[in-house]
Amino acid sequence: MLSLDATDRRILELLQGDASLAVADIAERINLSQPPCWRRIKKLEEQGYIERRVAMLNRRKLGLNVVVYTEVKLSANGRQALGDFEAKIRSFPEVTECYVMLGRSDFLLRIVTEDVESYEYFFRHHLSQLPGVQDITSSVALSEVKYTTELPIRDPGAPQ
Repeated sequence: MLSLDATDRRILELLQGDASLAVADIAERINLSQPPCWRRIKKLEEQGYIERRVAMLNRRKLGLNVVVYTEVKLSANGRQALGDFEAKIRSFPEVTECYVMLGRSDFLLRIVTEDVESYEYFFRHHLSQLPGVQDITSSVALSEVKYTTELPIRDPGAPQ
């Protein structure tokens, strides 16, 4: 595993803020010449710190106005087929995040749809039809206070 220094962390901060930055722009911002900057970025990619570079889309402009957080509890029999449940959840484009949970539910899903009616259709025809589902609890987000994909990249030795 690569040990991250301050320059590596700064590169990661810049790229997660804008993945379209050219190596020349990154190099200039971190006061490094282009070839070593490019090598550092390649090494960060090879080590898995940079998984992929994507475009962030505006969900509202795409008509995706509703975000629903849904907890799913599986029956005892359903837990035996966790892999099947997970594979099916991955196939639904409406599910943008899925986590295996400890506690009262087995999964937490983030679901994005056009409106409440679209979520109801998804709920009735897809989610509630999955084998082994015992309980589903959904909460509709009223407004978005903060949304980011940027991770806090800190120096482990620096004060919080």
